[in-house]
Amino acid sequence: QTQLMESGGGVAQPGGSLTLSCSASESFYRILIMGWHRQVPGKEREMVAQVSDSGRAMYAESVKGRFTVSRDNDKNTVSLQMNFLRPEDTAVYYCKFNTSSAENESSNHWGQGTQVTVSS
Repeated sequence: QTQLMESGGGVAQPGGSLTLSCSASESFYRILIMGWHRQVPGKEREMVAQVSDSGRAMYAESVKGRFTVSRDNDKNTVSLQMNFLRPEDTAVYYCKFNTSSAENESSNHWGQGTQVTVSS
């Protein structure tokens, strides 16, 4: 089973920055969307940022202007640059790939998550 591997989580102070990265253990026929979601205990997982294969990016309202998502189609990686971090950004961040096969079958692939903690 394809695995997505995240890196870059950790602890940052309010106003600080962190960069998350995600790569896949194998290649896909086509990766439609690469993105990041996050979850805190007791709440549903929410989309943070995602980018399509055409380069169109979408962001949650709470992170607009602070986070930037980017993808490298040659390396099948996606990154999330997080600036001006706030305590409410504290969560487990998950990488997600939405892929399509040659038979046009869609699949979702998730990473295991990386903890981001924003605290002084």
